Amino acid sequence: MKKIIGLLLSPMTVCIVLLVSGLFLLLFTRRQKTGKFTVTLGVVFLLFMSYDALPDRALGTLEHRYQPLKKIDSISDVKWIVVLGGGHVTDPNLPVASRISGESLSRLIEGVIIHKRLPQSRMILSGSNIFDPVPESKSMAELAIILGIDKDDIQEEPSGLDTEDQAILIKKIVEKDKFILVTSAFHMPRSMALFQKQGMYPIPSPSGYRVKNRKEVDPFMFFPDSNGIEKMELAVHEYLGMLWSKLRGRI
Repeated sequence: MKKIIGLLLSPMTVCIVLLVSGLFLLLFTRRQKTGKFTVTLGVVFLLFMSYDALPDRALGTLEHRYQPLKKIDSISDVKWIVVLGGGHVTDPNLPVASRISGESLSRLIEGVIIHKRLPQSRMILSGSNIFDPVPESKSMAELAIILGIDKDDIQEEPSGLDTEDQAILIKKIVEKDKFILVTSAFHMPRSMALFQKQGMYPIPSPSGYRVKNRKEVDPFMFFPDSNGIEKMELAVHEYLGMLWSKLRGRI
């Protein structure tokens, strides 16, 4: 239910509702001024989301809360590398790397890189199967093994339905051990808050940055595209998630 409500409040859903409602008022009622205003509002909203300025500001505030983990070799006594899943679809007709989402793929690769530089560590791959017959942790583990990680260095956590559940369940595994937390940069602030609420203090390793500084003027930046919409969707999802967690006293 929480995920469905989040989808209903997503920017694209709100935009579509405005446009469809406005068209309905224009075509089937006498409330022409209200219809014109609603359609205009939907178009303006879509326009602002289609360019990077507003989405980059909204998402960048989240992504740059924590800095990338650069000096990995200097970190000692790390026993675990926790990688949070970001979505998957178990389609047996696709290669393993295509079954997990782009978010999960970037997180997993980051975790594999860190593990290879800290060979004494083990990986915890966390991801459930809410809308899929196979837990995401299993798909990630399969790909990690293909990428050269020993299966004995992998522990799956397939039960956590959301980030809060994952934090609670992972605490039972890591206990007081030192560990690195890998997730998408925009998801890191909420993840850190939820893990810290459980009395854990992971070392953050954000991955999969969406907001990047342009060194030169790109002609494509003057045209609308779906990347801005996707960034705004991610940002709103995270802000709603943090608001929900604060209202429930979880962070």
